[in-house]
Amino acid sequence: MKLRRALLVSLALPSGFMLSSRSMSCSALYPGSFDAVTFGHLEIIRRASRHYDRVTVAVAENPGKLQPMFSIPERVAMLQECVADMPNVDVRSFPGLTVNFARSIGATVILRGLRAVSDFEFEFQMAMMNENLDPEITTMFMVPAPEYSFVSSSLVKEIARYNGDISHFVPAPVAEAIFRRMGEQA
Repeated sequence: MKLRRALLVSLALPSGFMLSSRSMSCSALYPGSFDAVTFGHLEIIRRASRHYDRVTVAVAENPGKLQPMFSIPERVAMLQECVADMPNVDVRSFPGLTVNFARSIGATVILRGLRAVSDFEFEFQMAMMNENLDPEITTMFMVPAPEYSFVSSSLVKEIARYNGDISHFVPAPVAEAIFRRMGEQA
């Protein structure tokens, strides 16, 4: 099968400089588990909100993942609180394939964050599969600011398990929710 076009893999750097060959006047979908949302996620959302008319942050209902710390409604509520000052950003959850959800909400771009080169292989494979499923939806990779390039929800939760300071990695309400949940599980 001959692809009618090459996958557009765009790169958005923290400085705001965009490497892309398409107009940014469209709707974007930023899917993820967001268990829990970090400053790295929020930095990407904030930058995306400046480049797209509408950004939908979508909490994926992924039954294949290990037991999450927070339920889907809790993650949606945390994200809504964190993006309340961004009028063109909405938060939802979705089941099923990301590309199908993107199509259903009219998003033409799927945003994915790349913290390190090690993320690229998996993300590229997923982008190519989405391209195969719907060639009209483009995947755009965004690189977080350097101060967040090493932050992951898993590491934040691990630090919190040992009562470490996570205030540099997540907003205060998220940190409180993490410590509260860990107290409930003790």
